[in-house]
Amino acid sequence: MISLDLAPAWMAPYRETAARVLARMHVGDSVAAALNAELDAQFAVSGIGLAAGPLRFVPVSPASQGEAYESFIVRTASVPTRDNLHDLLNGLVWLRHPALKRWMNERQAAELAHRGVGARRGAVRDALTLLDENGACLRAPRALIDVLIRRDWRAAFVTHRAAWREADLTLVGHALLEKLAQPRKAITAHVWMIESGTSDVSLDPADAIAQRAAFDKAADLTPHAVLPVLGVPGWWPDNELAGFYEDTAVFRPTPLALGADRQ
Repeated sequence: MISLDLAPAWMAPYRETAARVLARMHVGDSVAAALNAELDAQFAVSGIGLAAGPLRFVPVSPASQGEAYESFIVRTASVPTRDNLHDLLNGLVWLRHPALKRWMNERQAAELAHRGVGARRGAVRDALTLLDENGACLRAPRALIDVLIRRDWRAAFVTHRAAWREADLTLVGHALLEKLAQPRKAITAHVWMIESGTSDVSLDPADAIAQRAAFDKAADLTPHAVLPVLGVPGWWPDNELAGFYEDTAVFRPTPLALGADRQ
């Protein structure tokens, strides 16, 4: 039986949908069936439209395994879904952020069509995979963005602690959400950021970033910062304790190249 704690702050964008999906699973639905039921309930009129048709979640099959995952989704509008926590969280992100997921999927598939499946993904697919698996989207005041880019952790979490009340952080990486099912201090997200006031305030940061990317085909896909997510004020009780941010194994005092965090 798959279980998932919905109480933590990072689950807030997914909490209500996840509760309904889990309830269906607890009475016998597969992950795919439970996600489809929620899809039908939330998007009853038009569904979530992909180029090939309305989105559906389908069990993994020989057909889906015989083709690159992203290419299969683009061709069939079907997301292969196993009965595990990883794929459940992937489905929840699809339901919450369909524009972002569609954009990532189509860019991945376009790269596959252009370059084929090789030993290496290439820079574009690497960046898209990082966002899809371990990404977070942040809208924040400029001062907070600047210190996060510099990895000035004391400034980000102590000096500018009050600025987090004006920030909007959404985790979109389903592998990141899966890691947080067993929280530990060292869990780190790769963050794409936009400054407060520069995007439609009616959109959450993930949707604002998806909207911007859809209109900017040359958009830089490199993450802007890394973020130890349990350091976010209000996200973990221990970060109120003296000395929490002095752990240099997590809050490294010297900035490192982002590429080093991908090793």
